[in-house]
Amino acid sequence: MADPTDLIPAPRYARGYGRHLELGPHTRLAVGEGAERTERWLRATLGAATGLPLPPGEGDDDGVIRLYIHRMVTKDLGEEGYRLAVTPSGVHVVGGGPTGLFWGAQTLRQLLGPDAFRRAPLPGRQWRLPQIHIQDSPRFRWRGLMLDVARHFLPKDQILRHLDLMAAHKLNVFHFHLTDDQGWRVEIERHPRLTEVGSWRARTKFGHRASPLWEEKPHGGHYTRDDIREIVAYAAERHISVVPEIDIPGHSQAAIAAYPELGNTDVIDTTSLTVWDTWGISKNVLAPTDNTLRFYEGVFEEVLDLFPADAGPFSEFVHIGGDECAKDQWKQSPTAQARIRELGLADEDGLQSWFVRHFDNWLTSRGRRLIGWDEILEGGLAPGAAVSSWRGYAGGVTAARAGHDVVMCPEQQVYLDHRQHDGPDEPVPIGYVRTLEDVFRFEPVPPELTPEEARHVLGAQANVWTEAMEDPARVDYQAYPRLAAFAEVAWSALPAPAERDFADFERRMASHHRRLDALGVAYRPPTGPRPWQRRPGVLGRPIEGAPPNV
Repeated sequence: MADPTDLIPAPRYARGYGRHLELGPHTRLAVGEGAERTERWLRATLGAATGLPLPPGEGDDDGVIRLYIHRMVTKDLGEEGYRLAVTPSGVHVVGGGPTGLFWGAQTLRQLLGPDAFRRAPLPGRQWRLPQIHIQDSPRFRWRGLMLDVARHFLPKDQILRHLDLMAAHKLNVFHFHLTDDQGWRVEIERHPRLTEVGSWRARTKFGHRASPLWEEKPHGGHYTRDDIREIVAYAAERHISVVPEIDIPGHSQAAIAAYPELGNTDVIDTTSLTVWDTWGISKNVLAPTDNTLRFYEGVFEEVLDLFPADAGPFSEFVHIGGDECAKDQWKQSPTAQARIRELGLADEDGLQSWFVRHFDNWLTSRGRRLIGWDEILEGGLAPGAAVSSWRGYAGGVTAARAGHDVVMCPEQQVYLDHRQHDGPDEPVPIGYVRTLEDVFRFEPVPPELTPEEARHVLGAQANVWTEAMEDPARVDYQAYPRLAAFAEVAWSALPAPAERDFADFERRMASHHRRLDALGVAYRPPTGPRPWQRRPGVLGRPIEGAPPNV
């Protein structure tokens, strides 16, 4: 049985009564209308961990776990809110909607203790729940994790595992970064070379791009169409929306290597390009031609089919990247310059804006919404487009004031590829030092926004870029435990950053580390990296002009 005050993320209200309810073979599951997904998940997950059969029961039976939806909870706490009561006669989990009910079941699992996160029962365990009353609902609607599988591919089973970890932390948007210069990861039937050629590279830089080290073996992989359908369905069962990212017009060297006609052929020999094997910003970007537009319209047609708009509350969004597009080739290209003159644009920045607006209008006409990194603000957007604010808060402030929805994911606060400590043992030290406490004190809503403008902040997202994460264990190390702190920021009704009780969070993390242990997460321990988590001699990326500890 867990300490009822050790929950992460912290609920809005919780009161314990110092007694417990014991579960056993007699414990039954009573399910109301609309609770089917939570029933399937709870029976499969808790059944595996506890060995209890949890057979169907009636709502008035003693010792029963009741799962149902009630409009009064909807009215008071919203669709994602829930009430959970453990009493001497049984358990009541009441959701404001199917999603709220599922989050209540996640809290129930935490209350059973760390062994409830295992996949098989351990001998001699007693299953007790603290008698408690909880009322809870999220602060933000968008509670996201961006996972980059283009730089280092993660097989499908790892994606499903990360979705389970997201659900355990009440995160609900999986931003799936599928394409970049270093790899194309989604099967497109009409353009098979995107995966035949674009999904693998001959070798890989090990560490930062300044590192002299290389992994001299091919790296790659991709998800088939059925893999994607499975991932989307698996996420939907866990009330997680999947937002795919297909990068345009920059970060596209893998696509150009597969189809050289997509590049600026009047400037370079694109037939000589390969999938990029190092990091940074490639100068090989898409040509601003009608052929390129038609090609990517075909890509997005298949993407819309694989990621249906009705799979979750944010499944209408498609991310188009739009960041870090080098303009060198466009400046030299007669074709690009002719297009600038034809469209009456001022310069190459206007050409990028034209490219983004084309797909903004294209997606809008199909009932979808474009979202992109904050560079897409330059040149104007359709009213329905949203912005991922990564270069600090400024892009989010500008977008919100212009009436656009915003997801706050500033590099300086929630890029989890950045180092967690300034110690010499920290593996591949990238960027700023961002400790567990730093993430815990992240505030998604900029104070300069008015209440009306702040309503455009959909929520927040933590980003995991994998250039320096060569395997699943490295992803775990960089993401956890900081993603637990981020989950609390996105879910819980916290005070201002300076007033947050980090000592209490650290106390609760002692229990949460045991949950992560049970789940097999290779997180960074509070005392620093374990010997096998270090990467001695592998260069990172100190920030120029920053203090010595970053």
